[in-house]
Amino acid sequence: MESAPLLSDELLRRLDRPGPRYTSYPTADRMDERFGAPEYRAALQQRAARLGSGPAPALSVYVHVPFCESVCYYCACNKVVTRHHERAADYLRLIEAEVALHAAELGRGAAVSQLHLGGGTPTFLSDAELDTLMATLGSAFALQPGAEVSIEVDPRTATPARLAHLRGLGFNRVSFGVQDFDPAVQQAVHREQSLASVQALIEAARGLGFASINTDLIYGLPRQTPASFERTVAQVAALRPDRIALYAYAHLPERFKPQRRIAAAELPEAGQRIRMLGGAIAGFIGHGYEYIGMDHFALPGDALAVARREGRLHRNFQGYTTQPDCDLIGLGVSAIGRVGDTYSQNAKSLPEYGQALREGRFAVVRGVALTPDDRLRRALIMALMCQGRLSFEAVERAHGLRMHEAFADELQALQGLADEGLVALRPDAVEVTPLGWYFVRTVAMTFDRRLRMQPGRTAYSRVA
Repeated sequence: MESAPLLSDELLRRLDRPGPRYTSYPTADRMDERFGAPEYRAALQQRAARLGSGPAPALSVYVHVPFCESVCYYCACNKVVTRHHERAADYLRLIEAEVALHAAELGRGAAVSQLHLGGGTPTFLSDAELDTLMATLGSAFALQPGAEVSIEVDPRTATPARLAHLRGLGFNRVSFGVQDFDPAVQQAVHREQSLASVQALIEAARGLGFASINTDLIYGLPRQTPASFERTVAQVAALRPDRIALYAYAHLPERFKPQRRIAAAELPEAGQRIRMLGGAIAGFIGHGYEYIGMDHFALPGDALAVARREGRLHRNFQGYTTQPDCDLIGLGVSAIGRVGDTYSQNAKSLPEYGQALREGRFAVVRGVALTPDDRLRRALIMALMCQGRLSFEAVERAHGLRMHEAFADELQALQGLADEGLVALRPDAVEVTPLGWYFVRTVAMTFDRRLRMQPGRTAYSRVA
């Protein structure tokens, strides 16, 4: 069993500052309207041209389903709250049009190694609608043997029969949004579900042969206390999901309207949040989970834990993954994608997204084309975020530079983190220490040139 380094409240408090999650570099907030549908089409065409001269690298595909039957007050996702399920039919026609546009540029039968349905609530779609969606995707993309096929599920509306249908469609990974099991907290955020109902679903998923079962938790919610969250951590650990994602709640009511229904006076104060985080990390590790990085835990036999031990972790817009670095096709309203050295995002509103596709054009409204400096810094940041080690020789060989000259300021700035015990500065490498792994994005931020140039441009979640 892995033992946790000591995370004192004082250290957590000192390092508790906002920072990017680095699911990409540059981060998604750096996209702008100078990159739109024409630039995205050109990126797809460049990918298609590259495929003509060599084997086709597999794709990752993300589909955003925005609909939810009820609003969770903490939610910052792009969503449409409605009980009118007939709206899904029109949305699926838009997805079909978007898939056809991609097939026209990439050809049909593009290999896919990872497919993820997120939201919103993907299981807002009926069984028949999910059949239609998977058939639409299958008309343009070819899921590879061993592909990761995952879906987010709302435990309040799912049933074992529903899970069986998902398994029959080829889904082999499932994620349940739990957030917290305390009834008072659930009532405060308008998301009430029982421990017994989630337990029944996890047992059903395990019996159906899902390769990996994930649960999401959030700390920092209204009415949470260190003691109440400790109970939730123990209850979740007892369910033995293969993976656990632990997120910090960011209260931004000026940006996310549903959060205005949360009473600010009921939010835990900073010291309580810190104790929740430290207690959760110690609790999950004490129950036999391995800390993967950032806010992810996994049982030792899970593919994510194995990949971390073997130095094969990767990171994309869905977080840590075992999938090698590859292009990502984002489908649906607000979906984010990556093609070559570009990142892009679809329109965030359904009317704008729908209008673009009805006019026969991609719905991309913003993005960014990476500069040589972006590509270099992405390599450095992802090496730290995924492997916890930055080899100077590897960087110098790949990019034709000398680390101590090109990044003298950054290496000097790392000295402060070395004094904290978060990194070890070697003559030929930067190594994240076991303690520093809990603050790995603080380490990565040192190499984020765009963040230094415009530090107050956006609001990030807190590091601790």
